[in-house]
Amino acid sequence: MSGLAVRAGASVRAPGAREPDDRAAALGYFRDLLAPFGEKPDEELFDGGPHVRHRDLADLLVADEGVGGSRPDLLIVTHALPDVVPFTAVAPYLTDRLGGRAANFAIAQQGLAAPFTALRIASAYEKAGRATEVVLAVLEQTTLPTPFPLVRDTPLTDSAAALVLGTGEDGGDGLRFVRAHSAGSAADALGREAGGDGTLLVLGPWVDGDAPGHDGPVHRVAPGGYCTSVWLDLADHWREWARDHRRIVLCDTDPRSGRTHVALFAVGEG
Repeated sequence: MSGLAVRAGASVRAPGAREPDDRAAALGYFRDLLAPFGEKPDEELFDGGPHVRHRDLADLLVADEGVGGSRPDLLIVTHALPDVVPFTAVAPYLTDRLGGRAANFAIAQQGLAAPFTALRIASAYEKAGRATEVVLAVLEQTTLPTPFPLVRDTPLTDSAAALVLGTGEDGGDGLRFVRAHSAGSAADALGREAGGDGTLLVLGPWVDGDAPGHDGPVHRVAPGGYCTSVWLDLADHWREWARDHRRIVLCDTDPRSGRTHVALFAVGEG
């Protein structure tokens, strides 16, 4: 059966603060970065953060047996917020932890659309015969050098999710990625996906109101994640969802752009 199916998943939530060991270098970098814009880093804000780096989140994901045992051909790291310190290229770092042979890159500057984009890219690699095992990592850390409303007002917590996707009949009880797309509203994005025919609708915390046209079960993701929102719960519940439902629709609306993003997984479909 063709297509990528979920084989393993791992999630990390609020792993706890760490002592920064690179404060001077980080603040120096941020001063240089912000000076052309007439800004400077807010040292009190920066010092008060948890200082959980993307590298720390990657290490915690690899500690999971399913993720740590994977040997992907393709590895994609996604995030909406920058790393607390940008001194480690996390995609190759994570690749090295997982066998060292994967083509790897990161997707950013897309808000919470990044993991949806990554799934489309991974699917294209699989269809082209260039990947039979893929790791998708979604990372979110909240220590920033300047105020960011989403972090302050939500509030967001440090979190991460990873999915291992692969081909073959044994891939994740048949929970296979089908497609991902976006639209200007939740109603438009869900127009061809929502329904009551064994479909579980997973709504992220940023979706406003109920899903029109859907009369089946709905799982609401708790607030606290931006880019990681629906992926945390998929990583935690994919086995039971594949057992109890025929189709899984992930949906969230980016609060910054207003666009809604949807990904469809289906049991036994390729």
